[in-house]
Amino acid sequence: MKGKHPNLVKIGKQIRQLRENLGFSQEAFAAEVGIDRSYIGGIERGERNISALNLVRIAKALDVEVGELFPPIDELKI
Repeated sequence: MKGKHPNLVKIGKQIRQLRENLGFSQEAFAAEVGIDRSYIGGIERGERNISALNLVRIAKALDVEVGELFPPIDELKI
């Protein structure tokens, strides 16, 4: 895949917004989730295709349902 997939960019933006809404710095959030800060940064920039297990970790740290990490389906491309 060349470049960032638009869906990963949108998911990353959604996760960043939720994190910022809770007042987490990227570093503090990474520590809370148990994932390296640079990996969290890659997720938020849409550079990482996140595993289901990491999505669950992120949702738990943000105290949201996993589905809330995704933008509305009509905004995603297949």
